[in-house]
Amino acid sequence: MNAMRLIEANRRALARCEDPADVVAEVWQSQALAQAIGSRLAVAGPPELRGEALGLSEVGGRACAVLDAPGLGTEDIRAARLSRTGDAHEVLVALDGLFGEVGIALVGVAMSAVDEGDYWQCMEAIDAADESRDRVLEMLRRLAVREQRLPEADSAAGPS
Repeated sequence: MNAMRLIEANRRALARCEDPADVVAEVWQSQALAQAIGSRLAVAGPPELRGEALGLSEVGGRACAVLDAPGLGTEDIRAARLSRTGDAHEVLVALDGLFGEVGIALVGVAMSAVDEGDYWQCMEAIDAADESRDRVLEMLRRLAVREQRLPEADSAAGPS
């Protein structure tokens, strides 16, 4: 399944959540997806993105470790269905939106937490979502710089 479909499925599932435990499970799914997308971009994405993509993968993995992992089988983990990333820019814009929504959802869960452990888990997850989003924004910046250089290189080469 392509990354855009998985991101959209994650966004819809997160929007439907009413129970804090369900929100945390969807946040876990988001970070697992970021880990998978980061890994793919690190291996096969544009060279300018590889370092940040590897960082995104690492942050996603750490975030999954911080969160209470939902009791899912491999077939229920959306990231396990990732078969291709597609257009890096499009995917990164969608991930940026997803992590914005994740942050908002986690604030809501943290505010309603009655257990101090749940509250601090949410705080750590918010930090991880912010770091994931920072990595995504840096990759988008690098793609923009790359796109600016391409027309310059074409015009420097002269007429074809």
